[in-house]
Amino acid sequence: MSVSAQTLARLAEFDTPTICNVIELFDVRPRNQGYLDGRIKCNFPELPPMVGFASTASFRSDAPPAGGDAYSSIDKQIETFAALPGPAVVVFADLDDPPVAATFGEVMCSTYQAFGSAGLITSGGGRDLEQVRALRYPVFTGSTICSHGYCHILHVGLPVRVGGVTIRQGDLLHGDANGVTTIPLSIAAAVADLCAEFVAAEKLILDYVRGPGPKTPAGLAAARQEFASVVAKLAQRAKANR
Repeated sequence: MSVSAQTLARLAEFDTPTICNVIELFDVRPRNQGYLDGRIKCNFPELPPMVGFASTASFRSDAPPAGGDAYSSIDKQIETFAALPGPAVVVFADLDDPPVAATFGEVMCSTYQAFGSAGLITSGGGRDLEQVRALRYPVFTGSTICSHGYCHILHVGLPVRVGGVTIRQGDLLHGDANGVTTIPLSIAAAVADLCAEFVAAEKLILDYVRGPGPKTPAGLAAARQEFASVVAKLAQRAKANR
């Protein structure tokens, strides 16, 4: 299922928690699934949301590849970007346990960015973080490690397990300071349609608790009830469009 550039741009207007909240309205997956867990950290929380399609690969750095054959390369990986329906988010599963060396540095991130990548996620480590920050290239990592060891890319384009989630080539990803979530392709446009209305619904509670005058439990309950009523209507529309 295709996702338009306009939809990607609209999704990028909202933070990842809002995206997660709106996905819940569609009731297409359990609420405790589909987003990466706390092992994966945003390195540059000041950057705007990252939105793109997974380009998957596995990685090792603990020893040289047998016979010098690394199975794949960054060149082959970049070739797969063209088959994606939009900007690539490079997703690495580091198979060393624990990770031994950095998955990426300044050169790799500069290369990915030059070929249109929107960001990178790894269950392993990263390095050259100040240089990558200067690129304004979002990266999400499990750790920070200063050396590249015997880094080599293994299989490209196969499902990988990162942050407790199985990510497949072409999955739609959204990430920011709060973490990373997948977005089911079938509801991506509808999620984008509902985000602004969900934010406006939350404002009903925020306006009450942040507004002037004394607060009462009854006043809060009324604001929460108004919020719940709006969200229930949004959920009805969501389920009709899933």
